[in-house]
Formats: sequence, C-alpha cells, structure tokens
Amino acid sequence: MNTRLIVPPKATNMRLLTTLVALFALTIGVFQLEQERADIPRQTAQVGTTPVTIYGAGPGPAVVIAHGFAGSRQLMEGYALTLARAGYYAVSFDFEGHGRNPIPMSGDVTQIDGTTRLLMDETRRVIDFARTLPGVDGRIALLGHSMATDVITRVAVADNIPTVVGISMFSEAVSSTEPARLLMISGQAEGHLRDAALNAVSLIGTGDEGQTVTQGSTIRRAVVAPGVEHVGVLYSQTAKREALAWINAAFNREITPPVAATGAWILLTLAGIVALGWPLARAVPHGAAPPAVPARTFWLATLVPALVTPLILAPFELHFLPVLVADYLAVHAAVYGLLTLAILRMGGVRLTGVRMLPFALLLLWGLVLFGGFLDRYVASFFPTGPRVAIIAAISFGTILALLAEATLTQAGNASFTRKTAARISFLGSLAIATALDFERLFFLLLILPLIGLFYASFGVMGGWVGRRSGAVVAVGAGLGLCLGWALGVSFPMFDAG
Repeated sequence: MNTRLIVPPKATNMRLLTTLVALFALTIGVFQLEQERADIPRQTAQVGTTPVTIYGAGPGPAVVIAHGFAGSRQLMEGYALTLARAGYYAVSFDFEGHGRNPIPMSGDVTQIDGTTRLLMDETRRVIDFARTLPGVDGRIALLGHSMATDVITRVAVADNIPTVVGISMFSEAVSSTEPARLLMISGQAEGHLRDAALNAVSLIGTGDEGQTVTQGSTIRRAVVAPGVEHVGVLYSQTAKREALAWINAAFNREITPPVAATGAWILLTLAGIVALGWPLARAVPHGAAPPAVPARTFWLATLVPALVTPLILAPFELHFLPVLVADYLAVHAAVYGLLTLAILRMGGVRLTGVRMLPFALLLLWGLVLFGGFLDRYVASFFPTGPRVAIIAAISFGTILALLAEATLTQAGNASFTRKTAARISFLGSLAIATALDFERLFFLLLILPLIGLFYASFGVMGGWVGRRSGAVVAVGAGLGLCLGWALGVSFPMFDAG
C-alpha cells in the first residue's frame, strides 16, 4: 500500500508564495540596511576593556554616543550613521556590563559616587580616546539614551563639555546654567520624561515643546518624537533630524544629509524572518498532536505553580550570577517548570516528542537567522565569554518552564484560551514575585516586555513547528534555550563587589 502523504497543490502553492514573499522582504530589508552603511567608514577598537565603534572619517568634531540600560552600540547606530554622514566622527561604545563589554557593572546603584561615577569614568576614557583620532579637531558633543543621559550630563557639567543631546532624558544634574547647550528628545508616549524635559527648560525661561529657549549663554530645547515610545525614539526620523540640527548649530556646520532610515527596514526584515518560519516548519515531518490535557489537570497545573512558586522563593536571596535578577529568574523558572510538570505527571500527562529535527530547526531559525540579524543591526545577541555561563544557568530554568508550557499547550495544538492561560500563568508568576519583594526584584518588570516580544516572534515559530510535528519536548527545549539565550545576552552583568 502506498502511504505517501499527498500534499494538496493549493497548500504547496501557499508555501511557495510565503517563502518567496518572506525572502523578498528579508532581502530588501538587509539590502537597504547595508546601503545605509555603505558610504560610512567603520572601524572597531578597544579603550581598555570597553568595545568602541568609530563611524566616519572627519575631519571635524567627534560625537560620543552612549546607550541606555540593557542596550548596546547597535541600538544607537541610526544616530551614529546620521552624524557620520554629516561629517562627524561618531564614537559609540558598550558600557561595562553591556553588549560585548566583558567587565560587569559595579558599585552602589543608589549612590552617585557608586555605579554612576564608574560609568562617568568610562565615558571620560572614551572621550579622551575620541580626541586622539586622526582628524578630530578637539571639539566634543555627547549624545545618550535613557540611563546614559544622566551619565553624560554629569560628565558634561564636570568637564565643561557644552553640547549635550539627551534622548528619553532624566538627570538631576541639570541646572540653570549647565549644560550650556542641552537638547532633550522624548518619545510621544513618554509622558513623565516629557514633563522632566520641560522642567529643565523652565530653569532658564518659559517655553513649550518644540521651542528653543535662551538665557545668556545657556540654550535649551525639548522636542517630541511623534508616535514612538522609549525604544521607538531611537529609530525616529524626527529625533535624528533634531539631534543633527542641534549639533550642527553648536559647531556652526550646515551639512544636512538625509538621516539614516533604519527602523522601517529592521521591521520589514524581522517580519520576513518570522514569515519564513512557516514554510520552514512545514518541512518538518508531520506528527500527531499530543492528547489534550484533562481540564482539571490543566487548570491545576496552570494556576498552582503561578501562585506557589513566588511564595516558595520569597524567603531566599539568590546571588550566584553576575546579572541583575538573572539568578532569581533562573531559579523561579526552574521551580515553576518542575511544579507544573509534577502536577501534569500526577494527572497522567507525560512528556512526549523527543525529536531532533524540530529542535534543531528552532535553534537554527532562532539563534542563527533571527539572532544573527539582531546582532548585526539591532542589539548585541552573540555572547562574550562571561555570558556563556550565564546563558547556561538561565536556560536550565527556562527550558523547564517552556517544557511545562509546551506540555500544557500540546506543543501549540491547544485552544487559544489554553495557550493564553499558560503564558499568562508564567508572566503572572513573575509579577507576583515582584510584588512580594519590589525593591529587590524590580528589574523583573523590565524582563516582562522582553518575554512578551519573545512570544510574538520565537513563540510564533514554536507554534508552527509544534502544530506540524507534535513534538512537545523538542518545542519546549528549543524555545527554552532560545529564551534563556535572549535573556542572558540582554540584561547587564553586575557585580556589587
């Protein structure tokens, strides 16, 4: 008997069409991103242990560019390319604990003379390096995002650097006289930071958003980048134009090339990569969907671990990884996963689907294709030496948690209600833990959006692979490793000493 699976022509045509559209989007996006870089000289260097990228060849002033918390040089590249195209040296670097910098952040984060002072010293070393570049005329401007705005403002005030651009800015170091030339750019959705920018303007006079206010030699301007928030402001064309115009005015320069348009091409390419996941998943041999988890067992396994895990861990302070709250997250995910799997086992549900091809496909798509694109154009994704052990520790927990989720959701074959409940359960468990010890676990709140983005991209691919293969273990382990990797490379390394 011929048991070969017959694929309907319509399904084959849809797979081919999706593949072509996805590859077209991916190709166009990468081509355009490379075009943005094409005419800009780029080189990398080390300033001590600090990784630095130099854009442009001058001659002219240098702009030192600093990223925000959990950021890296790649996130700031739109500004670096824009400034380099206008004839500036743009010198971007990874703070300690971030990106490919192998040295953890340290010091007391609650004191100006703690972590902030150490980051200021690192910024000064990069400024000194920038001044030594051939063609740099000695003049320096500073541009930073979020956390970095306080650091660069304090450096500017202490070292008499007049020109500062703060993106998503907040700093108590701003006074009625310093910095001398301060531009503050906020995303439209950043209401509290917009208020802070207007307060800084009010120190020297009355002015609304979009107005430049002058008092003596002090100049202030607060502007809004429309339609964006804390991350989107880094890709805003309005924000980049304002930053270039402000720095041009400070140095009496008039070169105004088109600003780098990276945001739309990044979104297009990411959409192409995600869409390509569907035809790739269809290449996996078909497998039967796992049986549904009985309703009583499902809801016990969904709700009990979410409530119990934070209570079990509340008495313990965990400090075995040099990354903020990563040690707690690893243990929380492991305990949550083990409790869920234990309840499922008592209900007669067992792990199934130990298959290498679906597992390997998830890793190839997630870590090589998706991750490789992120690392080149968006944010640091490939780990340096110290982060490998961090990824391993976090992944131990996330693999258990995602194995539990894959079992609850039948590798993506369960109803929408069940899939949503399983995911909310894990996120809700982290939220409860944060509420029980807000001061210590505050940074878990910053992880929740990252996990949400993970579900919107990696989770979609995992669902396609799971519905095709029915391989619970392969999907859970693959997604768990990808999540552990993403968390391990995203959050700053920190050693309180």
